[in-house]
Amino acid sequence: MNIIEFTEDDFKDVCTIYAEGIATGIATFETSVPAWPKWDQSHLPFGRIAAIEYDRMLGWAALSAVSDRCVYGGVAEVSVYVAQQARRRGVGRLLMQKLIEISERHNIWTLQSGVFRANEASIELHKRCGFRFFGYREKIGKLNGEWLDNVLLERRSVIVGI
Repeated sequence: MNIIEFTEDDFKDVCTIYAEGIATGIATFETSVPAWPKWDQSHLPFGRIAAIEYDRMLGWAALSAVSDRCVYGGVAEVSVYVAQQARRRGVGRLLMQKLIEISERHNIWTLQSGVFRANEASIELHKRCGFRFFGYREKIGKLNGEWLDNVLLERRSVIVGI
């Protein structure tokens, strides 16, 4: 399995995996995959990575800014999605570990995530990669008419921003 930086040329595969995540009902509040321009604008220009095996994308990860205020310039939100057929093979962990390395090279001192309570696999992945639980947002949004909570997780770098 290799980790590559993906580009617009790879976005079709990203969309396929993203759509699988949306279909689970526990990965995101999004109900459809955005077009490239919207996705591109909402993510940082670095840290757009994919796990590839035998020319097939098994998963992808990316970073988003949490604010445009300069004080939060070292804080980013994490997205990790794994293809249905590749789950429970360590793909998410490999992507998260690489994303942590990339984030630190770009002076990101805090990574954060909001994960649905029902997404136990994602919560466990975050914990195994050094994220800590620091709270939750109760009924933060509706998906398919149901109010859902977000578990809040963060990872503070031990080499950047100390």
